[in-house]
Amino acid sequence: MKIGVLSLQGAVAEHIRSVERAGAEGIVVKKIEQLDELSGLIIPGGESTTIGKLMRKYNFIEAVRQFSNQGKPVFGTCAGLIVLAKTIQGQEEAHLGLMDITVSRNAFGRQRESFETDLNIKGIEEPVRAVFIRAPLIQSVGTGVDVLSEYNGEIVAARQGHLLASSFHPELTDDYRLHQYFVDMVRE
Repeated sequence: MKIGVLSLQGAVAEHIRSVERAGAEGIVVKKIEQLDELSGLIIPGGESTTIGKLMRKYNFIEAVRQFSNQGKPVFGTCAGLIVLAKTIQGQEEAHLGLMDITVSRNAFGRQRESFETDLNIKGIEEPVRAVFIRAPLIQSVGTGVDVLSEYNGEIVAARQGHLLASSFHPELTDDYRLHQYFVDMVRE
């Protein structure tokens, strides 16, 4: 099973490491043709506006939409969550617009307000270590979206069918269980 990590920006190597620890082959994705060989795709963190511009420049927007429309799982972390969202607060246009969520960018503040915490995540036994860096927040979810985790009453992880999203960076810890959750989604 091959899971790609979109390599336009973000912690690509760290996601690859976590995917491989979860028992799948990690592929660095730089060209849309590579999507054909994948069973799942991760859109990592970074800066969502930049990722969106690069996805448009290299024709990834429509290609990833088609990938998702085939029922292939897509996992967005931090900025990747914003890229997946149907609605971005204060922004006219979404990027992929695949997941029925409304997000707020940088909801947890600036870089210096970054923090780590342990989160309970639905479907994972013990709490998962989560790193929040200029993290977005899921303000609201549509009817088909399952909330997987909250922090201080705010939604920080959700799933809609074959789409998974987290406000935090699971790849920046040694805890690869959220990647394992995604690999299991791909297996389904």
